[in-house]
Amino acid sequence: MRKAKIYIPVKNPMQSGFGKTYKWLLEFEVADNTINPLMGWQSSTDTLSELKLEFSTKELAIDYAERNKIDFELIETRERKSVKKSYSDNFLK
Repeated sequence: MRKAKIYIPVKNPMQSGFGKTYKWLLEFEVADNTINPLMGWQSSTDTLSELKLEFSTKELAIDYAERNKIDFELIETRERKSVKKSYSDNFLK
């Protein structure tokens, strides 16, 4: 079985919301990327590269990978820093 990675996807920079950023994903690594000669798009003959499994917790994702004998790499997320800003701070500095 190929290697997979377990991670939480990052927030889309084009949107301000945090939807779909709290689910853990198990995604297989792509074995062979080829470039389509007609259109120039990346393509692959491997169907596992299209598979993304969602889990509500990290433990469920790890348990699934271990039960199915999938080698995996766990990518931990960094904690977000929340900076409180006030309009008046623009004039006090």
